Amino acid sequence: MRPTLRLRLTLLNGILLIGAGAVLVLLAWLLVSESLHPVDELREGSAVTLSDGSTRDALTWQADMVAQASRELLINGFSALVAIGIIGIAGAYAVAGRALRPLHSVTQTARRLGEETLDQRIRYSGADDEVAELARTFDAMLDRLAAAFESQKRFVANASHELRTPLAVMRTEIDVTLSDDEADVAEYRRMAKVVRNASERANGLVDALLVLARSEAQSGRRLVRKVPADLATSVYNALSAVRVEADRMKLEVTTDLEPAPVVGDPSLLDRLAGNLIENAIRYNHLLGRLWLRTESANGQTRLIVGNTGYEVEPADVPGLFEPFRRGGWERTGSRGSGLGLSIVRAVCDAHGGTVSAVAQEGGGLEVTVVLPAADTTPVVAATAAVPRPGR
Repeated sequence: MRPTLRLRLTLLNGILLIGAGAVLVLLAWLLVSESLHPVDELREGSAVTLSDGSTRDALTWQADMVAQASRELLINGFSALVAIGIIGIAGAYAVAGRALRPLHSVTQTARRLGEETLDQRIRYSGADDEVAELARTFDAMLDRLAAAFESQKRFVANASHELRTPLAVMRTEIDVTLSDDEADVAEYRRMAKVVRNASERANGLVDALLVLARSEAQSGRRLVRKVPADLATSVYNALSAVRVEADRMKLEVTTDLEPAPVVGDPSLLDRLAGNLIENAIRYNHLLGRLWLRTESANGQTRLIVGNTGYEVEPADVPGLFEPFRRGGWERTGSRGSGLGLSIVRAVCDAHGGTVSAVAQEGGGLEVTVVLPAADTTPVVAATAAVPRPGR
């Protein structure tokens, strides 16, 4: 027989019950032995007359009476103790089984769980005790797992579709051009340009997926690299890289870049600033505005990136941080891969920070990144010594 929790609880209850009963019987035996002395005050040699008319020595009669009472007390007491013990153990076994029934439900549900059965729940409806708390916690965990699996499925489906689109474009262009016997050099040049653009799009998507995976792998402040950095420098570099596109759209760019020291992975922080600024330009309109601000105070460093542009419903703002969401643009559109804000959120999480966005009246979005300041974050310098040959 397995030493199950139900069996251990039953045995513990039986031991305590029988032990307590044995102590009570022993105390009763001692009390009877000490209290049944009615002739102690009589003179030595006194006799007592019994109901049948016989006469006996008082002390001998008292000793026989105490022995008989003690013997009957022990026999009756231990008989009752055995009966109470059996009833108590059986009752404890039944009560423990009823109390632990939700645990069996948890076990059975866990055994049945799979990718296709994550909708099953315990739904405990008993007393509000520790078992009920465990059942609710297990159900909440299943809700999170189901959401994670569903999100993973959507991510894989969207990534597959995004990668399939440029590959399909390249294959179609190549097949059509090769099947045209009259195609000249100009046609082949046109086909080559289309294939190059599609390959650049696929390459950009793969790079974004790698950055997203790298950022999510370092979530929860598990950064591989923690060195001093400055968000203001990252913003300046990112803005310099897209200056030509901003000038082409004739955007009014306003900057207020105060020192914003942080500790983290500079490459990820550069990608964070670059994605925010690229999105602010990509989803802007001609003659629009772009404002950038960095600041550090009260142990926190902030980066604020805002832009004018297309109207965004406030209810749709949280969804923009999900992979392959493009704020009002179709998933197969040409404006980016839809991973920019997902990467921003993952980088913030990896650095122990947060990101939020607010839809602007008249169109546009303002995104605020909050990271721990450098003076609140330790620098972790990992070094490795490589021995030279012969040493």
